[in-house]
Amino acid sequence: MTKRSTSSSDHDEAPRLRDTVRLSAEGVAKVLGDLEARVMRVVWAIGKPATARTVHERVVEEHAVAIHTVITVLNKLVAKGLLTREKKDDILHYEACLSEAEFRSQASRRVVEGILSLGPEAVAASFVDVLADRNPEQLAELMRLIRERMHQEEG
Repeated sequence: MTKRSTSSSDHDEAPRLRDTVRLSAEGVAKVLGDLEARVMRVVWAIGKPATARTVHERVVEEHAVAIHTVITVLNKLVAKGLLTREKKDDILHYEACLSEAEFRSQASRRVVEGILSLGPEAVAASFVDVLADRNPEQLAELMRLIRERMHQEEG
């Protein structure tokens, strides 16, 4: 018998992320907790429904943590809409609702929308300055994307 938990895991619904960005964190940990980010990276790497035990075995390779803690984190990620939970033969299996790329895209958009409330002109100028300092090729790619978007809006 298969039972799928659909509460908070509808694919049309955006994941519920915290409203704070941890600037000192790396990658998806900027918008998730450290352990949540580790668990999500493991689930994405597995790429198919996985049991809590399987996820725990991978997480402990880089961070000692009890299986009950991993189960708690998995359930929190279900509540946030990032994972689905399905019962197969009395064992719960967890699977990502979004690919890592889709998650990064949605999280980035939410962060940018929040930052723009500081003032679009200042944010845009800072963004261009940072890209110019860090990676001029990315600045050129940004210019290409802006031109492409402007062309779409004209046509």
